[in-house]
Amino acid sequence: MEELVPLARIPEPIKHVAARVEDWVHEHREAGALRAGRLPAIVTYPGYGGEGWVRVLARVLLVEPGGERGALYENVRGWRSFTSLALNDIDVMIEAGGERHVVTADRGGLVDVRVPMRLEPGWREVTVSVAGSAPVTAPVFVVDPATRFGVVSDIDDTVMVTSLPRPLLAAWNAFVLDEHARSPVPGMAVLYERIAQRHPESPFIYLSTGAWNAAPALTRFLSRNLYPAGSMLLTDWGPTPDRFFRSGKEHKRAQLRRLARELPHVRWLLVGDDGQHDEELYGEFASAHPEHVRAVAIRELSAQEAVLAGGRKHADTRSMHPWVWSSNGGGLAQELGAIPELDIL
Repeated sequence: MEELVPLARIPEPIKHVAARVEDWVHEHREAGALRAGRLPAIVTYPGYGGEGWVRVLARVLLVEPGGERGALYENVRGWRSFTSLALNDIDVMIEAGGERHVVTADRGGLVDVRVPMRLEPGWREVTVSVAGSAPVTAPVFVVDPATRFGVVSDIDDTVMVTSLPRPLLAAWNAFVLDEHARSPVPGMAVLYERIAQRHPESPFIYLSTGAWNAAPALTRFLSRNLYPAGSMLLTDWGPTPDRFFRSGKEHKRAQLRRLARELPHVRWLLVGDDGQHDEELYGEFASAHPEHVRAVAIRELSAQEAVLAGGRKHADTRSMHPWVWSSNGGGLAQELGAIPELDIL
């Protein structure tokens, strides 16, 4: 009888040294927090979905016992939100409409998962829970299969004046100031509200390179300044398994591709600014997926904002789609309204 030779075990990919250090630090912090009696709590973020599925976004944290833990985190602002301790590799239950799914939070405590779930179009809620914590609801916008239009919007310097690319000011905005210290871009909320009223069935996606820790403050900022409710796609700062610092450009690029794949019937108005890489990324996406783009709107930074952002980064915007530019929402509305075949306003 032929001797069976065991298959060689495929080694796990070697993590970047920064990721290994981060994991080691987190393990020790997590162990200390659990010994101190901290309990798991869930923070949810607005997600989206389609026919027969939803994308649920949440994070599991360790917090002091007692009180409303969700409300406790909602009130954490500035640097404290960036030092919150996530709970890794814990089972998370997602429930809605009589369906139940169990998923696992990643190494940063983040839940970003697509699950089969049949919900009616519009804003809906799913329940998210972990052992030892009260269940919380997560809002998801379910896109009707008949919907043909949606909005993808950058946040920093597009709807909110932050001058985020300048390192020192970025750190000040992220770690010290709360959302009340940030200013809305003039006219953008009015533009978005006009679009939402004209297309009430259409999804709004706020796509940013900002960290998930800042999501509660960003959500409050958008609501306080009367921007339409929308799903939020942020990222994690810090090392990844294969690099020292995750790429904001790649995050946006990957999310745009995912939206095209998951919502193939939607053509997007892509809104950004000319201070980082939005023109380049939107141009790439429009060239690769022309059937998924309705138009591109770019907010032009002021001279001072452009200096803080490291200069304007104009990309080759030649494409079959209309592109419009203006320094504020009123100007963009005028430019978009001048192209009636777009059917946006």
